[in-house]
Amino acid sequence: MQDAKQRLSELLRRAAAEGPQFVTKHGEEVAVVLDIADYRRLVGGGEAVDFKLVLSGELHHPEYGEALADVLEEIAAERAEDLPRDAVEVSG
Repeated sequence: MQDAKQRLSELLRRAAAEGPQFVTKHGEEVAVVLDIADYRRLVGGGEAVDFKLVLSGELHHPEYGEALADVLEEIAAERAEDLPRDAVEVSG
């Protein structure tokens, strides 16, 4: 666990100092870690965005609306290929 914390700290430091850091799995890019300032620029000048609204399609960014919808459709199609998934119970 300590090793994971150290790696995460280094990843966050590099994202802040060097820009986006790509996370790979079996040699394929699967995620990216962004500095918060880069993220805010990406989503529109620092306005708060509820990611759940974006994914649900309820939030339409005027500048990126159609492109965002296309990307979300691609993601949904890719994820659908992975179904069915085992249910995971989360208690809070």
